[in-house]
Amino acid sequence: MTDPHEEGRGPADSQGSAAGCPFGFSRRRLIASAAAAGGTGVIGAVAGFGIGRGRAAEAPASPRRDLTGANGPVLEPFYGTHQAGVETPAQAYAHFLALRLRPGTKAAEAVRWLRLLTADAAALTQGTAPLADSEPELARDPARLTVTFGFGRRLVAFAGKDRVPDWLGPLEKFRIDDLETKLCEGDLLLQICGDDPLTLAHARRMLFKDSRAFAELAWQRDGFRRSYGSEGEGQTQRNLFGQLDGTANPGPGSEDFARIIWGQGTGRADARFSARGEPPTDLGAHLPDWMRGGTTLVLRDIAMNLETWDEADRPGREFSVGRTLDTGAPLSGGDEFDPPDFTAVDARGLTKISAASHVARARDGLGPEVQIHRRTFNYETGAGEESGLLFASFQADIDRQFLPIQRRLAEVDLLNTWTTPIGSTVWAIPPGIEEGEYIGQSLFEG
Repeated sequence: MTDPHEEGRGPADSQGSAAGCPFGFSRRRLIASAAAAGGTGVIGAVAGFGIGRGRAAEAPASPRRDLTGANGPVLEPFYGTHQAGVETPAQAYAHFLALRLRPGTKAAEAVRWLRLLTADAAALTQGTAPLADSEPELARDPARLTVTFGFGRRLVAFAGKDRVPDWLGPLEKFRIDDLETKLCEGDLLLQICGDDPLTLAHARRMLFKDSRAFAELAWQRDGFRRSYGSEGEGQTQRNLFGQLDGTANPGPGSEDFARIIWGQGTGRADARFSARGEPPTDLGAHLPDWMRGGTTLVLRDIAMNLETWDEADRPGREFSVGRTLDTGAPLSGGDEFDPPDFTAVDARGLTKISAASHVARARDGLGPEVQIHRRTFNYETGAGEESGLLFASFQADIDRQFLPIQRRLAEVDLLNTWTTPIGSTVWAIPPGIEEGEYIGQSLFEG
C-alpha cells in the first residue's frame, strides 16, 4: 500500500499518465505488460479444468457451526507490563475513536478523565459492567475485548511541555498524501477491538459517555477482518484488494517483537530472529522514562479505489505487489513466509520481482532495524462509497523504523496507483499498568 505494509493504491489520472512517476509506469501500461507476461494463464486454467474432471471427486468434510458460543467469555488481560491490543492477536472488529479535549480543560481534569476511562475499560474487558452501565447484560460476553490508549501531543503537554517527545506530532508531508484535516486531529485515541460487534459497540458507547464532560469527538472509524471462526487463528488477514496483509510482521512473544515494538530485548539466551537479521536492542533508547513498556503508533487512513483495481488483471496486480494473491508467496518462488529473492530472474533475464513493486520498495536493501508491526483493519461504508484500510503501525522508533519505509513508498510504489492516504496521526502508547493505577500515571505522577 502507500504505507509500510505490503499492498496499496494511489492517485492516478484518468488517462493513465506516467507523469510524476520516476519509474515511468502507468496503470494502462502496467495492465498491458502484465497481461502479456501472464498470457498462459487461460491455457493453464483450461488444462487444469480437464485434469480435474478426469479425477474422482472427493466430497469435503462438512464444516459444523459453533453452537457453544465458546468465544464469548474469552478474556484478554487488561493489566500488565504492556497495554493489550498491540501484541494481542488481532480481533475481528475494531473501532478507532479520536477525542479532542474541550477548551479550558485543566491537567487535573484530564487526570480525572483518564482515571474514569481506565476503570471502565478494565471492567468492560473483563466482562463486568461499569457502575454507570444501564445495559449491564451487554458487558457479559467480552469476546477478547481490548482497549488501547494513545496520547497526543496536547494531552502529554498537561504533564509539562518538557515531557513531550519531538516525534509526537504530524508526520512530514508525502507527495502521495491527500489528507483531510478532520482525520489528522485528536488528543486521545481509544483503539477498541474485539470479536463481537455488539460488545464493541457497547464498550464504545460507555467510554464515549465517560468522555463527554472532558472532550468532544475528533473522528471515528470502524474496521473489520474475518469474523471469529471463519478461518483458523494465526492466518494472515486479507484486505479489500484480496491481498494478504501482515506477512512480514514479527511474531508475538518473539525476541524480534520485543526489540522492534517494545524497544528492548528480553535477554533470552535462545533468541531466534527472522530472515531479516537481528534487530538492535536500542530502538527504544530514545523513549522518555514515562514510556518505558510503551511504544509508538502511526495510524494512517488509506482510501482504496476498488473500481480501478478491478480494471487490472491478476498478473498486473501481482506484478504491482511482488507477491501472488492466492498464497502471498513472493514472485521469486516459495511460500508466503519465504524471503523474497530480489535478484531472481525469469527465462527472459528479467527480475521476477519488479524494483518498483510494493514488496521491493518496502523491504529490499533495508536493515533489520527497519521493521514495524502492522495491525490493520478494513473499512467500507457501503456499495460504491468509501473503502479503505486503517493502517496501525507500531514501532519503537518512528524515525528509524517507520519513516525510512514510508519515504521509499511515497517516492515509488506501483500500488500507489490504487491507494491514497487521507488521514494520518501519531500517538504515544503509554506502558501497561498494575491494578489500582490508571493509564498515563507514569506520565502525570512519575
